[in-house]
Amino acid sequence: MGQDTLSAQWAGGVRDGYPAGVPCWIDTTQPDPRAAADFYAGLLGWDLENMMPTDSPGQYFVARKHGLDVAAISSNADGGAATWNTYVWVDNADETAHRVEQAGGRVLAAPFDVPGAGRMAECEDPAGATFRLWQAREHRGAQLVNAPGSWNWSNLNAPDPQPAMRFYAAVFGWEFSELDFGAGLSWMVRVPGYADFLEVRNPGVKEQHAASGAPPGFTDAIGWLQPAPSDAKAHWSVTISVADADAVAARTSELGGTVVSGPIDVPYSRLLQITDPQGAAVTLSQFKMPD
Repeated sequence: MGQDTLSAQWAGGVRDGYPAGVPCWIDTTQPDPRAAADFYAGLLGWDLENMMPTDSPGQYFVARKHGLDVAAISSNADGGAATWNTYVWVDNADETAHRVEQAGGRVLAAPFDVPGAGRMAECEDPAGATFRLWQAREHRGAQLVNAPGSWNWSNLNAPDPQPAMRFYAAVFGWEFSELDFGAGLSWMVRVPGYADFLEVRNPGVKEQHAASGAPPGFTDAIGWLQPAPSDAKAHWSVTISVADADAVAARTSELGGTVVSGPIDVPYSRLLQITDPQGAAVTLSQFKMPD
């Protein structure tokens, strides 16, 4: 499908690059990427293309909606559990990796070039949550976000939020706004100036957010920090937009996945948590205005 099939309602989600410090890409590593591609194609209507050479032992399927890159599915080379990964746009992967170590995190995979795409590193915050750095070249992150079938948010789930906030503020300059929508305390993660970046691409977006009752600073938001149980492992989680959470819940079971919870209504969303057939957890969100 071509980009011209994208409805005007979701056209503001088209992207060509991101400011530094903004999450820009997601992918999932899977023991059987071909099977995962079949699952997510059926679940989310993704068109998938394996970008690796035919003689390569690994696979990297880029997922598209309306002809635009939204996510990817890759081989899990180390044989570990299936998982979703979040990448943060940086101007210089080497300098940012150094800041990760200075702030008390670890660099699990030192910065390296991805031919024809960019430069990346894999990192871990002090509590053990892994994330990736992306210094873009040809690959400029997700080309469509917030529309059904595309990435919505990545959330940091942290048993001890205060040290997490100090770490990510030092590495990326993030700011945090404490909020409670009635379901418990959380923090909105903001990149100052991101609203201006979005306003250029989607004029009127700040006014639209304010009119819908969004909290102050919402247009600068790039994710959420959620408190996790004290015995839980800190981790990053991924939320993908869907048009109908109930229909997707039914398809999840039909395609061999597991519905973990939901769908349930929360402010602005109807949420569904699932695991795919190989065990990777993902949240699916249907946007809903409050009554």
